[in-house]
Amino acid sequence: MKISSLDNPKYKEMTVKAGTFIPDIPIDFPVEDSSAHLLEPAPALKEIAFDDTYPYLDDSFDARWQMFKCYFGLELFGFLVNKIRYGVKVVGRSKMRKYRKLFKNGAMTVCNHVYRWDYVSILWAIRHHRLWAPMYAPHFRGKDAWFMRSIGGIPIPEERSGLRRFNEAFDELHRRKEWIHVFPESCRWDWYAPIRSFKPGAFNMAYKYGIPVIPLVISYRERKGIYKLFGDESTPLVTISVGDPLIPDTSANRKEEVTRLSHEAHARMVEMAGIIHNPWPAE
Repeated sequence: MKISSLDNPKYKEMTVKAGTFIPDIPIDFPVEDSSAHLLEPAPALKEIAFDDTYPYLDDSFDARWQMFKCYFGLELFGFLVNKIRYGVKVVGRSKMRKYRKLFKNGAMTVCNHVYRWDYVSILWAIRHHRLWAPMYAPHFRGKDAWFMRSIGGIPIPEERSGLRRFNEAFDELHRRKEWIHVFPESCRWDWYAPIRSFKPGAFNMAYKYGIPVIPLVISYRERKGIYKLFGDESTPLVTISVGDPLIPDTSANRKEEVTRLSHEAHARMVEMAGIIHNPWPAE
């Protein structure tokens, strides 16, 4: 029997605004655990220990050269390929200019994690020179390791001994006023429509550094016209919307403020996605 995401119980709980397109994807999405990993990491090409010996922030000349090549390639080809293949449309980019003074000491972006090139779409939407992001460590052993590292990915430690070095890396990035990106849903579910529950890590980090949180959301359009030539008909076109930033109140109780940021970011992303009733709670 053909699997249809539209038959999923969570989809049946969801209601959306008129005109909101919900793609029908042949994936049997989970209904209990919103952070279940659906994608297996690529086979490991080398053994790496993500402990206190790993260089979470690599300032070597080679690492900086690799990052330059990666971002130069994105500017030259990557953004164009993403646009052609997925028809990427940005809504609300003017907010980046409107609130630019808020971002002088850095910022954090959050977005739903729904397709392979979504990180590229985020970079295109905010038109910032680069982002740094905590990412699932096993992927750094596989075929995508060079790209993930060069685009600003920092593996989340698998050993407790690596946590101090991992935190020090982001402390240093904040000191340099760099921008950070986190997928608060934690893992990728391709072309999933509802906004899943959030992990608190992103908002703990925003509170710790006192930086604004910029919510973005990826929603979908039907693949039609010339775009049928450049992708599978079952995959939709992409719209990425930029929301107004949330400002953490670092004088407030940390736990309560992290909860507020998480809930407000979730609510704004649900609204921008064209969803009236979202089947997953904020956390």
